[in-house]
Amino acid sequence: MNSSSPILWEPSQERIKGTTLFDFQKGCGFENYGELHKWSVEKPSEFWSKLFSYFDINFEGSLEPACTDLQFKEYGWFPNVKLNFAENLLKKGKDNSTALNSVHESGNNRKLTYQELRLSTSKLSHALKKYMTKGDVLAAYMPNIPETIISMLATTSFGGVFTSTSSDFGIEGVVDRFGQSKPKVMVAAAGYEYNGKYFDLLPKIKELEEKLPFIEKIVIVDFVGREVNLDGLEKAVHWDELLNDRSDATELKFEKVSFDHPLYIMYSSGTTGKPKCIVHSVGGTLLQHIKELGLHTDLQEKKKIFYFTTCGWMMWNWLVSSLYFGSEVTLYEGSPGYPSLKEFTGIIEREKLNIFGTSPKFLRALEDSGYDNDFKFETLDTLMSTGAPLLPEQFDFVYKKFKKDVQIASICGGTDIIGCFMLGVPTLPVRRGEIQNLGLGMDVSCFNDSGEDLRNLEGELVCKKSFPSRPIKFLNDEGNKKLNEAYFNRFENIWHHGDFITITKDGGVLVYGRSDATLNPGGVRIGTSEIYRQTEVLPYLSDSLCVGRQRDGDVEVVLFVKLTEGEELTEERIIEIKKQIKNNTTPRHVPKEVFSIRDIPYTRSGKKMELLVTRLLNNKPPTNIEAVANPECLEEYSSFI
Repeated sequence: MNSSSPILWEPSQERIKGTTLFDFQKGCGFENYGELHKWSVEKPSEFWSKLFSYFDINFEGSLEPACTDLQFKEYGWFPNVKLNFAENLLKKGKDNSTALNSVHESGNNRKLTYQELRLSTSKLSHALKKYMTKGDVLAAYMPNIPETIISMLATTSFGGVFTSTSSDFGIEGVVDRFGQSKPKVMVAAAGYEYNGKYFDLLPKIKELEEKLPFIEKIVIVDFVGREVNLDGLEKAVHWDELLNDRSDATELKFEKVSFDHPLYIMYSSGTTGKPKCIVHSVGGTLLQHIKELGLHTDLQEKKKIFYFTTCGWMMWNWLVSSLYFGSEVTLYEGSPGYPSLKEFTGIIEREKLNIFGTSPKFLRALEDSGYDNDFKFETLDTLMSTGAPLLPEQFDFVYKKFKKDVQIASICGGTDIIGCFMLGVPTLPVRRGEIQNLGLGMDVSCFNDSGEDLRNLEGELVCKKSFPSRPIKFLNDEGNKKLNEAYFNRFENIWHHGDFITITKDGGVLVYGRSDATLNPGGVRIGTSEIYRQTEVLPYLSDSLCVGRQRDGDVEVVLFVKLTEGEELTEERIIEIKKQIKNNTTPRHVPKEVFSIRDIPYTRSGKKMELLVTRLLNNKPPTNIEAVANPECLEEYSSFI
């Protein structure tokens, strides 16, 4: 194919010259983005080192060597650098400037200045040191509110490790995650509101206290303003009580740690077993986020940024790093459909947002609702989207219904790299249906099955050289066996991501979705094993198979069930299956549709053939047919396209 996607938007020369990227590019001596990107991947040590001085990152030690291994055999980035994550995020914000603008679906909003954020972080940091030390884990079972961010900053201020899930996770989903990361402290909301309804979390927290005995302290946050009784919770303390005990803790101290010191434990699911626990580094995360926010998103101190996310998605971690620029970060907690989708988009107008982050799924729901915009969105510069490929028609929708003069920055990466492989470039035009370009410092290619580079053809997304935000390790992964299987079992010493893409001759990228069997609804990676664990306990099901089906720019979770002999799949049982999955995992795991099927395809070695059925459902030619032990069952799946 030839790149003939029409240009829908071009930045003015005035806008280009006002971007941080233009200034950085000029300072590096390059005329255009193509030249800058070429240098950044050919001379990665020079590029990543340059970011330290350009963005004035606080660190001590030497930047040499920048990397001891570019071939993914070991981590190898900036071995002689020490720094602190929280210190860098809190260094630039002016005392009286708004740091966190917390917006709630109920209208009960609040703002914290950088001075207030630093003080609360200091108090919590001092309090946590009674239970934690450098390297210990704090887990947040929390909504998207300021206390979650304060918990992260306080933990990382002394070299602790932070991990989180959102409040809508069921008991098993939380235990599967925190049971592996083994936090010493858990911060949890007493309850939360969604779509106008209150959800009491205290019964779940009591159960978690029993199932996670290694937790030494549970900090309860009552942000909704209800009376909370902690009777029966032996290890619990109220957030306010804990912080009020530290009224003397006004000085915030930071402990510098090695560049590759653990910062975040993220969870990404495969097709077997519990979620993988991906450990990301302090330095790699900071450097990647500063690059993506500062150069690719053009975030500056004067700008206001927002991304709709929960604390169970990496976009939360990404958004929080915006504090580094002294910017105002807007958080949203609640349903984007409450009281209406249109009312939700008004957040751009009400909060005077410059950067608005959303997903193809939301834009599709907005379009289906008959959205007719009467807002002007005068402050909006950039509309970002991730979670699934943004369809060409959705580009049209944004320019028709939002604003003509806006950069659409479709971005693509993942929890695995806590960042992006390809994303927006504020100095380049926006082409219909395309991600603008490859990320700086990311040596991304499109490979065929033989490992040869492709242009203008569909192939596998790979990265040929190491980058700072690659994982340090997986937890409980002796000899990096799981990590190597996840990313390096397809092409030797080359990162294989599991997405089908096309890189156009102009450098734009088209993304077609996952090439493996991991589900990806709304951009949140879900392992099928988490769903199977719920279906296995239902006596009328003898087997099941879960796959993703492409629909309207997103992925629908579809569950096929094989019934026990003599049983029927009734509407009541479909409701029960969905309820079982929702109660023990998250709402995102719930299948859109449940179908009865005669048989489940297996390989001769006994593995479910999810990828094969995924291809059938998405009208793609099946692969690996020769490995199917029971190929006669495949024909039935074609009727569910």
